[in-house]
Amino acid sequence: MRTFWSDARHFQIAALSSLLLFNFFLIDFGAKPLYSALAIAAALLTQVVCTRLSGSTRIDLRSPLITGLSLSLLLRANSAWLPALAGIAAIASKFALRVDGRHIFNPAGFAIVLLLSLTSGVWISPGQWGTSIWLASLLVFLALLVLRAAQRSDIALFFLGAHGALLVARAYWLGDPLAIPLHQMQSGSLLIFAFFMISDPKTTPDSRLARFLFALAVAALGYYLAFFMQMRPALYVALIVLSPATPLLNRVIPAKKFEWTPTIQGASS
Repeated sequence: MRTFWSDARHFQIAALSSLLLFNFFLIDFGAKPLYSALAIAAALLTQVVCTRLSGSTRIDLRSPLITGLSLSLLLRANSAWLPALAGIAAIASKFALRVDGRHIFNPAGFAIVLLLSLTSGVWISPGQWGTSIWLASLLVFLALLVLRAAQRSDIALFFLGAHGALLVARAYWLGDPLAIPLHQMQSGSLLIFAFFMISDPKTTPDSRLARFLFALAVAALGYYLAFFMQMRPALYVALIVLSPATPLLNRVIPAKKFEWTPTIQGASS
């Protein structure tokens, strides 16, 4: 049992699955069962097909399950085939777009930005879950950091700190009450972005200093795109635009390469 919970993906699957079940049975966040099932199934099936095509015999469905769950919670569509396409694009990007043996982009983030740029039939969930669910989710995600289940999750705190500071500074500059940036921070989609996208260990820098710089860059670019370019999916675009810098940061500021568990070397994510 200890070995099972030593892998951060098991905590992530449990947390995201719980949120999706909340959506279906308690508080409607906008995720539809059929669309969610198609996104998850497409991600899992694409993982199987791409793994086979790559010549590998070991199929690991944990990370594509996380990707499918993330897409279910974040992406909304007016046609059922679009979530399935998102699942396919997300996982295919892991196998097709790689540098130094690792994929460049967070799969769910890549799929979201790709579909938003190609069709008007998809959009990002507003992410307002209600204060009680948001606070409970924040406490659970912070507990994962305390338990050190994910060795690279410090970047989530770096990003949230930088993002929050920019929002507070903007409110101060405009003379707005602090209630405005506090409300902007209370977004469910922001929590998923921080704890499951920008903190993806396989697509973020290995060095803590590099992760700090990367988080600041994403927060700053996202702020510029949101408030100067009036772009709604600003953070997702910022993450995808800056992700190619990760291999460069790993070379300039080298550190130990991340592995999900010490006993499974080179496991695909």
